[in-house]
Amino acid sequence: MERARQIVGAKWAHDRKIFGAGVGVAILDTGICTHPDFLEGGSRIAAFYDTIGHKSAPYDDGGHGTHVAGIIGGCGRMSAGRFMGIAPLCHFISVKVLDQRGGGNIPEVLAGIDWVIQNKERYRIRILNISVGTPKGSRSEEDKKLLTAVDSAWDAGLVVVAAAGNNGPDSGSISIPGSSRKIITVGASDDNQIIRTPRGHTSCYSGRGPTGACILKPDIVAPGSNIISCKSLDLPSARRSGSMGYSAYYTVKSGTSMATPVVSGALALLLSKEPNLTNKDVKLRLHDRAVDIGLPRNQQGWGLLSIEQLLQS
Repeated sequence: MERARQIVGAKWAHDRKIFGAGVGVAILDTGICTHPDFLEGGSRIAAFYDTIGHKSAPYDDGGHGTHVAGIIGGCGRMSAGRFMGIAPLCHFISVKVLDQRGGGNIPEVLAGIDWVIQNKERYRIRILNISVGTPKGSRSEEDKKLLTAVDSAWDAGLVVVAAAGNNGPDSGSISIPGSSRKIITVGASDDNQIIRTPRGHTSCYSGRGPTGACILKPDIVAPGSNIISCKSLDLPSARRSGSMGYSAYYTVKSGTSMATPVVSGALALLLSKEPNLTNKDVKLRLHDRAVDIGLPRNQQGWGLLSIEQLLQS
């Protein structure tokens, strides 16, 4: 997280007192734990909706959602600010649509998206982060429903940010719903690094376009490899850590799932600074302020996210 903040320019924003205050970010994932980095000055977990276990109190038995939330807006309390997220004063709306193994079903994801749309005014939700995608080659009727759902969230005024998926480097490897024409799709700018996955070590993993509908994707890239962020304290491994310093509260994960919340956090900064922007305005600003890093268009999209350029008037 420290490296990602430096690359994309979050420190530049924080030095100017832009922290994402007042912006709600909904996160469709494995849930969220009550990590100390989310509780500074009172809990910033504004709401929790569980389509899997139907529990009312926040929890994260998978760890992925807590890591994503930390990238978006952890305050870095347990690391003396070293592993601070991008928008440390935003608030979270956690929607659990994945189980402890990171698996889920389309109906639960659809229910989660619908709940976010119905509650966007109540919780001041401006951004919907979806670090979730269907497997490579999946093209079912349910996938079409998922694309329709994220398009509906966009049409409702939400800034929808989704992962390009980790099925690269072949062309046509963008995951659903990242293949939606309307939403903002995020790839990893640093997928040349070797990362560890459940299937072993890999690199060049970030999904590449075009989509099946010949849409050039991803839209933008951000750091996604070996990102340090919040660890779910609900996991047995976390409970065994005791007082082992940073390792008790933080962990490393990689993938476009990590690049996506970097962008969501940056957009929370932008919307806290310019709250009257529409989702279309936000997407155009990203397009106009991205930095060309010399990679193929179907790999880098418009280019690398730069928070400093994004926020400058």
